[in-house]
Amino acid sequence: MDLPLPDPGPVKEDVLSFSCDQCDKETVHKIAQLLNPGLAAACIDNTTGLFRGPASVAVLIRKEMVDYITPRSETFVAETMAQGDGNADPAEEASDDPADIVSDIVDEFARSKRNFFSRVSAWILSDSREDKIDDFVQEMETNAFWPMERREVIAETLLRNVDFKNAYHCSMKFESEQQLAEHGDSCGFRIAECTNERCRIKFSAAHREKHDAECPFKILPCEQKCSESIMRLEMDRHCITVCPMKLMNCPFYQIGCQSAFPQCTLEKHCEEFLHSHLLYVLQVIHKQEASEEEMEQRAQLLEKVGLLLTEAGLMSISLQSERQKELSEALDVRSLTMAVKEQEAKMKKLERDVSIPS
Repeated sequence: MDLPLPDPGPVKEDVLSFSCDQCDKETVHKIAQLLNPGLAAACIDNTTGLFRGPASVAVLIRKEMVDYITPRSETFVAETMAQGDGNADPAEEASDDPADIVSDIVDEFARSKRNFFSRVSAWILSDSREDKIDDFVQEMETNAFWPMERREVIAETLLRNVDFKNAYHCSMKFESEQQLAEHGDSCGFRIAECTNERCRIKFSAAHREKHDAECPFKILPCEQKCSESIMRLEMDRHCITVCPMKLMNCPFYQIGCQSAFPQCTLEKHCEEFLHSHLLYVLQVIHKQEASEEEMEQRAQLLEKVGLLLTEAGLMSISLQSERQKELSEALDVRSLTMAVKEQEAKMKKLERDVSIPS
């Protein structure tokens, strides 16, 4: 059974004037989302301890709920102000968020539907109650018992009634239909659509900048300044995985190099810091067998031995270039350690060959 849509009736405005009916769609949707949980709570509490389920009273209580919250929303703000401290400004004390006000009204209705068992037991505070409410909300959503579009019609009426600061709906009135039509093209509450590909969100035009600053589908320059442009929802994953500007510790960090740099500059770093990396690797290879001064000499020799042997005619220029390349292209501890050991072994062999008299 579908619930008849309520007659909005006079909502604080002269119905004979040409009034703009635009309002904040996001807030309307937010209010509409409050109605099913409120209805579920009322149905659950009304049938607690009885031999019937919440679905058996849902149609009746839904009608009672609409009949209660619609006129109640017309008087809620005035009553809240009247109950305030006479020395304070009631309008400043009351929440100006229509969703908060409607939530209070819905809770008020739900409390009024509690049966005797609910009132005298600890049922209201139990986790079981919350679980049953959640389950019944899910059941109503699945069965489209109270479709969102019908709830949004009611939510619009509620919003206009409780938005006492006119911050969430347009309050403009006009003398003619033509003036109203002209206003419609510029009204801040007119419906706008996101222009970002894949985004289907609709919002009030006044919130375009706010949505644009949050839209998960907006394409943005990489936050780490690489050349890529990334969707906002994929930015974090990009920055911590494939981004070439992702910061990384030097591969020789565990043996002494404390540098951190964008991962795309790894080769440049290893080339520029080859000498210090050689020292760290030599310390690992020879441990306590040599002093720091001897380690320094070994590192310098490893860097220059190719040039010295080439000048002495004992190594070709191409072989010298190959030996230097092996060292400079070693991008981790294992590969540089192997390259150093290989170079040292070849150096010792060359030394033996040179020392053998002809």
